[in-house]
Amino acid sequence: MTMTVHLARLLVLAVIFVNGWTDAPNAIATAVGSGALSFRRAVVLAAVCNFSGAALACLCFPAVADTIGELVLFADPQGAAAALNAALLSIVLWAVSAWRFGLPTSESHALLAGLSGAAAALGAGAAQLNAGAWLRALAGLALSLPAGMLAGRLLRRVLAGRVLRPASWQRGAAALTALLHGAQDGQKFLALLLLTDGLDGEQSSSRLALALLTAAVMALGTALGGKPIVEKVGTELASLSPTDGLAADLGAGAVLLVCSALGLPASTTHAKVSAVCGAGRGADRRVMGQMAGAWVLTFPACGVMAFLLTRAML
Repeated sequence: MTMTVHLARLLVLAVIFVNGWTDAPNAIATAVGSGALSFRRAVVLAAVCNFSGAALACLCFPAVADTIGELVLFADPQGAAAALNAALLSIVLWAVSAWRFGLPTSESHALLAGLSGAAAALGAGAAQLNAGAWLRALAGLALSLPAGMLAGRLLRRVLAGRVLRPASWQRGAAALTALLHGAQDGQKFLALLLLTDGLDGEQSSSRLALALLTAAVMALGTALGGKPIVEKVGTELASLSPTDGLAADLGAGAVLLVCSALGLPASTTHAKVSAVCGAGRGADRRVMGQMAGAWVLTFPACGVMAFLLTRAML
């Protein structure tokens, strides 16, 4: 049992690292694409802001972590460890595969899929889905796309011709988006660390200590840059002026802030990409199709992988 718990903890840290590497680049993509920031400066900014957001979120938005931690109720620690290992491994495999093609994936979506598949493999007697928590999680993910699109389009109209030196403002907006990404996703994976920390019968680490660990690992992953995703979202998806990029950043940030305040887990990837489509001009339908295809495949791919891996581990 101890070995399984240790593996679960390592896999949570691996997912946090991958999240920083493949999801956090969405926060800075528009600032790089519009020329407001160089790629290297944007990466440093994202790493610092992701760390700050993930570290502070345990004080500001604890409800997001509570929602994720309540999604599945496990009957015994051994089944919980096996299910978590399978779900987390499926997230890592899927995210790295998508990164290879420069496609931004939602680790939030993948997490729900992995937990669903793992719970199904354990069976109703060993794992029970919490309907209330799932409704909150699904509501946050479902709102990310239309709300991001609407916010990006509305803010582009509001800001058009009214912002002096938009590139300077966009640097601040990119920092805000990265901060809110750290807050949102940091809470999701903090919930998993808290869960694994209690699998051996007692909580051995404080919430703050685990939040700082989450923040540090996420920032380390962000420092790798995720350049293929930055290029895909920031330059290939749509044409962005500094004002358009500012509108996309503020739109995505508004969606993440509202969802965090309401305790709804939201997808940074969905919010940012949809805000770019709303604020940008001449969105590339081919790129949009590639991203949509990856998102549609996320749930069945991660769910099936987690189901098979759980069965193999039992």
